[in-house]
Amino acid sequence: MTTDVSKMGTAFATKRVAEERRRVRFMYREDPERDDDSGWKFFSGDEEQDYVDDRDNVGIYAVATIAEIDPDIVPLLDTPPPCAFERTQEGEPFVESDFGFWPEE
Repeated sequence: MTTDVSKMGTAFATKRVAEERRRVRFMYREDPERDDDSGWKFFSGDEEQDYVDDRDNVGIYAVATIAEIDPDIVPLLDTPPPCAFERTQEGEPFVESDFGFWPEE
């Protein structure tokens, strides 16, 4: 199955990814909060918490916009929440991450 990113709705992303067009190095998905929300959050991987906490540094963008910047995310976009993926360097494959914020079931 091929993911149609144009129908995925929106995602949270830092401006380092969305506006500076840096590749994604960390991404996770939670349950969506709105009808058009995909639940995805995208980071370049070098943002400090203070940076992410500043509303001027983050925004809501079309998933298709982030996929255009970094096509490597596309094969992972259909992964149901909760999930997280990371890579240590640009160009390396994503690996599943134990983000650690989900309670034990």
